[in-house]
Amino acid sequence: MKNKYERLCEGLKLQENESLLNSIYTQLYIIEGEREGVNEEHEVLQMEKTARTQPSQDAPIYCNDIFKASAEAGSEEKEQIKTVLTKGIAGIGKTVSVQKFILDWAEGKANQDVDFMFVLPFRELNLIRDHQYSLHRLLLDFHPELQDLDSQIYEECKVVFIFDGLDESRITLMFSDARKVCDVTETSSVAVLMSKLMKGELLPSALIWITSRPAAANQIPSEYIHRLTEIQGFTEPQKEEYFRKRISDEHQASRIISHIRRARSLHIMCHIPVFCWISSTVLQKLLEEDLRAEIPQTLTEMYIHFLLIQINMRKQKYEERDPEKLLPSNREVIVKLAEVAFKQLMEGNVMFYEEDLIESGIDVTDASVYSGICTEIFKQESVIHQRKVYSFIHLSVQEFLAAFYLFYCYLTENKKTLHELSSYTCDKVSLYDLLTSAVDKALKSENGRLDLFLRFLLGVSLESNQRLLQDLLTHTENSSETISRTTQDIKERIKSSDHLSADQSINLFLCLLEVKDQTLFREIEKFLKSDKHTEKKLSPAHCSTISYTIQMSEEPLDELNLQKYNTSAEGRRRLIPAAINCRKAVLWKCDGTDEGCSALTSALRSNPSHLRELDLSENKIRDLGVKRLCAGLEDPRCKLEILWLSDCDVTDEGCSALASALISNPSHLTELILSRNKLGDSGVKHLSAVLEDPHCKLKNLWLSYCGITDEGCSALASALRSNPSHLRELDLAENKIRDLGVKHLCAGLEDPRCKLEKLWLRDCCVTDEGCSALASALRSNSSHLRELNLSRNNLGPSECRTLSIQLMVNKIHYRETSQSQNQQRLKTQRHTASQRVKTQGHGHIGHLGRTK
Repeated sequence: MKNKYERLCEGLKLQENESLLNSIYTQLYIIEGEREGVNEEHEVLQMEKTARTQPSQDAPIYCNDIFKASAEAGSEEKEQIKTVLTKGIAGIGKTVSVQKFILDWAEGKANQDVDFMFVLPFRELNLIRDHQYSLHRLLLDFHPELQDLDSQIYEECKVVFIFDGLDESRITLMFSDARKVCDVTETSSVAVLMSKLMKGELLPSALIWITSRPAAANQIPSEYIHRLTEIQGFTEPQKEEYFRKRISDEHQASRIISHIRRARSLHIMCHIPVFCWISSTVLQKLLEEDLRAEIPQTLTEMYIHFLLIQINMRKQKYEERDPEKLLPSNREVIVKLAEVAFKQLMEGNVMFYEEDLIESGIDVTDASVYSGICTEIFKQESVIHQRKVYSFIHLSVQEFLAAFYLFYCYLTENKKTLHELSSYTCDKVSLYDLLTSAVDKALKSENGRLDLFLRFLLGVSLESNQRLLQDLLTHTENSSETISRTTQDIKERIKSSDHLSADQSINLFLCLLEVKDQTLFREIEKFLKSDKHTEKKLSPAHCSTISYTIQMSEEPLDELNLQKYNTSAEGRRRLIPAAINCRKAVLWKCDGTDEGCSALTSALRSNPSHLRELDLSENKIRDLGVKRLCAGLEDPRCKLEILWLSDCDVTDEGCSALASALISNPSHLTELILSRNKLGDSGVKHLSAVLEDPHCKLKNLWLSYCGITDEGCSALASALRSNPSHLRELDLAENKIRDLGVKHLCAGLEDPRCKLEKLWLRDCCVTDEGCSALASALRSNSSHLRELNLSRNNLGPSECRTLSIQLMVNKIHYRETSQSQNQQRLKTQRHTASQRVKTQGHGHIGHLGRTK
């Protein structure tokens, strides 16, 4: 095991490409759970969106600890972690994590309670999928060195089975199969064996680790998975660590890191370890040849350079200095490989076997020639029974070569292949027809399977990229007019379509950038910098591109106000994720629900988190939405200062979650507006626990029309006495707190440490008795209260006069400065709580008059 797994091969398994795993391994970010929507979009698009949404956990799960319960879990949970499913996009490091897990065990560094580890890659299991096996016989075939192993040993020892690459499986797992297989010597199909192992019916004590790309992970029912993890690739520091380990020249490593950071799309892609390797390969070579070389700015440019470097390596290897002698053979090999890439991509395959190559016109006896010429692109591996399995080094390389092949077929007028993609049946397919057909096909593909292929196809069609590839193409073609027509069509689709999903919209936008058309990007940037509202109605697709532009901007947007956007409810929903890169998000009355809160949770716990003010007033997010928000609020990276949740259908249940989150992370929120929710006294008690926390920084608390009585006031008064120094503004208007509630509050107001400056008690069923208590409290502690609203209460003239005298003594003047302030706040925030101040409170500081 140690000898087999101690070397890490980047590219084909040739000695010059191998490094000791322990010397180059960079810890990957593995989290428990998964990101929302992780199975529903193209993997590269996932990674681009993940760039700003770092996981919420402070510490990742290290690969050696995947079967260990978290620190806070009890022994019961520890026993339950028997089957682990680890998701991750292609090239993110799933197989390398498996390799590291095995190596550390073999070297005695981790998991020493495990007696046996059996690795069963699906790419190898595919070769025997039609065979009948017992589990014992199967393991002996995979590990011939264990021929003398007694079949009883499995029950006596701790065993780990690792199924790597579920996405590569061509085996239909049979979890509903009723046949019983309980003994390791019983024979059945490979599909039944795998299913029974994963269900725990066969060797129930064994530990199971399965790795998969996201789209294939749902093959295993969730009830058979005890822990779900996701590899999120390299964090920002880990990117740099990788380049410094990979590139021995420190100065060159620094230059490459600097180059990558300046190219936003490349920087995002470097979350994927294999893309770091491609980038370092390309940039090292370019900078070695010319320190002033222009670095690739798009994905297509990077992959073209990568392909050309591999061809040049072949020149050096075979000492073929004459380019005229080399190119015909080069072209033939690359085109054949590209044909395999295209045909298998259309079939949805990433692993191929001899029969697949034969179907693509490659003689299997020559397959080793193809893999030998392009060692970093096409892999050939010997697996079980010395059978051969083939793949491209990464899915994106396959997609790039597939796009190259289709464009090559256009130049050579290969009508059969062109008609496979194009809906046009005429003899000659124009480039415009081809590109628009490719757009249509990509939009219809499941899970965005052809999204990156489309970006590469448009990129390869660009004249500047044709020139880079001219030695591999039969000729180049002036495509500027066609590209212009195509991009105009794409922009029209984005601006007018109501049917494109968010991911489809963003990918079309990225297609524009791939061909260096930045007109839509500049339009969006100009609009974001202006204060204008949109006159023409924005399509949901257009909103997706605006949201994406905000998210990817280096500089956070000062304010995202959805009232600025003339669009549908769906369009507003698509704008919400942009809050992740905004300082202030005004999402008032935007038809938001609890589901929309998930995107806001990502904004609150992003790294770094920019959001300082969030207004969700008059959205029916309910308790579930608040709970989802709380996952962000409790994260130590959350820096939110102002939160508006007025009229959001929140009850005491949501209030409890909110209080718990604020106690976990109490140091930032200073204003909390919960007016017009059904909190009741129990909700107020939860909030009072927050106010009592010595770390609480809450200054303004608005609780008007929340169903609060004197009991809630008692809890608030207790909190004011316990931690009186922070709260400055308290709004209890339109709650039936009555005189007893006022008296409870007065107990807090009398405390000399109380710093409350504004108290709103409008329409609270207060009588002379409560008014008298207030006057007494103000005499006891006269230095801080500056605004008092008692309008619409049943106060007699004598008590009003007494209180008025005390207000004057305390310098609480009858002036209307607060009215203009509240009107301005209403104008900018536009929510119910502010409206109440303007229209019902009459704007008078110290308003006492009787209103009937």
